[in-house]
Amino acid sequence: MITLRPYQQRTIEELYAWFGKHPGNPCLVLPTGSGKSVIIAELCRDAIQSWPETRILVLSHVKELLEQDANKILAVWPEAPIGIYSASIGSKRLDQPITVAGIQSIRKRASEVGHTDLIIVDESHLISHKDEGGYRTFIAELSEINPALRVVGLTATPYRLGHGLITDKPAIFDDLIEPVSIEELVHGGYLCQLRSKVTTAKLDISNVHLRGGEFVERELQAAVNAPLANEQVVEEVIRRGEDRRSWLFFCSGVDHAYAMRDTLIAQGINAACVTGETPKSEREDILRRFKDGEIRAVSNANVLCVGFNHPGIDLIAMCRPTMSPGLYVQMAGRGMRPKEHIADCLVLDFAGNVERHGPITAVQPPKRGTKGTGEAPVKVCEQCGELVAIAARVCPACGAEFPEPEKKKLRLHDDDIMGLDPVELEVSRWKWARHVGYSSGKEMLKVTYYGGLCDSKAITEYLPLLHGGYAGEKATGMIRMMIRHAGGDIEMTHDLDALADQLNTLPPPSRITYRKDGKFFRVMDREWGTDDAIGY
Repeated sequence: MITLRPYQQRTIEELYAWFGKHPGNPCLVLPTGSGKSVIIAELCRDAIQSWPETRILVLSHVKELLEQDANKILAVWPEAPIGIYSASIGSKRLDQPITVAGIQSIRKRASEVGHTDLIIVDESHLISHKDEGGYRTFIAELSEINPALRVVGLTATPYRLGHGLITDKPAIFDDLIEPVSIEELVHGGYLCQLRSKVTTAKLDISNVHLRGGEFVERELQAAVNAPLANEQVVEEVIRRGEDRRSWLFFCSGVDHAYAMRDTLIAQGINAACVTGETPKSEREDILRRFKDGEIRAVSNANVLCVGFNHPGIDLIAMCRPTMSPGLYVQMAGRGMRPKEHIADCLVLDFAGNVERHGPITAVQPPKRGTKGTGEAPVKVCEQCGELVAIAARVCPACGAEFPEPEKKKLRLHDDDIMGLDPVELEVSRWKWARHVGYSSGKEMLKVTYYGGLCDSKAITEYLPLLHGGYAGEKATGMIRMMIRHAGGDIEMTHDLDALADQLNTLPPPSRITYRKDGKFFRVMDREWGTDDAIGY
C-alpha cells in the first residue's frame, strides 16, 4: 500500500472542494515528479469506494503513462476493479468500473465505452483548445451519453504554444488548481535541484525560421546536426559530466539523435538511441539497461519528454532548441527526481533554452498567438558559468557576488531610491479589503501589511483574482497558498467582501520581503515561520 504525501492528500481535498462549488472541469497543475499517478490512483479508489456505481476512464497518449497509472492504482488499491484498453499494451477490456485507456485506441469507441461519470486525463495540456481532435471528439460523444460527465486534467505545464493557458476558451477546462509548487517540493525533499551551466559549445540556429511559433523541424535539424557540433557537444558533456552516471540527450530530430549516439560511442561512451521508430522490445530493453546503469547515455527525439521516469538521471544535455515553454519544462523535469548518489542534476543547455525561457520556477505561459520572443530573466555567473535568475545578488552554486547592474536611467521611488533591492518588513497585522481599480474599474482584493508597533510602515499589494487569464489564475493560486500557510479553512468565493472578511480572521505572516515595482509594491516572499516562506 502507498501512503499519500501531505500535498497529494491536499490535492484531493482541493479538487473535491472545487467540485462542491463549481460546475465544469478543473485541471490539477502539479510539477513533474510530484506523483501525479498516485493522485490519479487515490481519486479512483476514493470515488469507487464512496460511490460504487461510478465508472471512471483514465486517459493518456503514452504507453508508459498508461502502465504507470494502472500500476499505481493497484499499488494504492490492490483489489481495484481495473481494466486496460490499449493496443500497444495488448489489452482491450471495458468490463470494469475503472478503465485505463490509450486515446489512440479508444477514441472511436465511445458507444462501446458507454456511460462514464469521470474522465481523468494525464498530460492534459495535449487536449486541443479547439473543439476538435481525438480527445475533444471522444469526450463530446461521452458527454452526450452522460451530460453530467466531469473531466479532470493533470499536467505540469497548463499551456500550449500559440494558444495560451489551457483554460482560455474554447478550451475544455474551466479552472486551474495549483496545490503545490516546485519550490515547496524541493524544500520538502520530494524533488532535487537542477544546476545549469553556460556551455562552451552552442548550437547555431540563427538561420532557422519559425512556423506556428516553433522552430521549423527540418531546418532546425539541418542546422544543429553537424559532425563538428556533435563532437563539441559530446566532448563538453564528457568533461563536465565526469562524475555523472546517467546522461539523457534531447535532440532535434531522429537523424540528430542517431548521430549523437554514434558520436558518444566513438568517444568511448556506452550509448544508445530511442526514437519513435525504435521497436517496442528494443526500446524497453534500452531503457531497462539505462536504468540499471549498463548504458551511460541515451539520446532521444520526441520520445522521453513525458512518461519516462528514471530518478537516476543526473545530467541532461539539451540539444533541442525550442520556443515552447512547456516542452522546456518537461525536458528539464526528467532530472528533478531525488537521487541516491548525488544531490542535483546538471543541465547542459547547448540549445539556449534556459536563457530563452528563464528558470523553470518562473516560466511564463505563452500568450495566445505570440511567438514568445521576449528577453528571459537570467544572467551568467562569470566565476562558474551558472545560469541564475536576473535578480540574484549571489550565485547559488559558488557564492560569488554579482556587481551592481548599470543604471541607464535613475528614477527616484519614494524612500527606496534605487527601487531594485528587496526590503524586509516585520509584520504586525494585515488588512484585507475589496478594491476597484481607479482606471480599469475592475474589482480585485487588496491586502495591506502593517509593520511596527504604531503601524508606521504599510505595504499594499493588489490581487486580481477575478481577472481573466494568467493574472487571475496566479492571484487565485497565491491566495490559496496564503490561506494554507496561515492555517485557515476558507473556501474561495467571488464575493470579494465576504472573502476579505474571512481572510481578516487569519494570522498575518511574521515577515514579508518586497520591492518597489513602479508606483506599486511587489511582495516577493511571505513568512509565517522560519521554514515557511512562500512567494511568486
